[in-house]
Amino acid sequence: MFFQEPTPDTSGYMIAGYMIAFIVMGLYVLSLYLRNRNLRQDMAMLEEMENSTAKAQAISERQKGPKKPVGRKSAGTVTKRTKKK
Repeated sequence: MFFQEPTPDTSGYMIAGYMIAFIVMGLYVLSLYLRNRNLRQDMAMLEEMENSTAKAQAISERQKGPKKPVGRKSAGTVTKRTKKK
């Protein structure tokens, strides 16, 4: 008597829930793919910029000539200090 009512058919809700879950997961995977692609493009652009900057610095250093030591006197120069009274 108590259990003579049939179980309600909720398979439509189950299918809708699975569809929503798979759509959300698909959007997440698509988002990861797009982020990865953009990251690789950004890394390639930064490497290209770094290479062009390094080339420009190398060219400018070649044009300037060799660097001279700063703050040190040459080895052959001797200086005397005098005391002030």
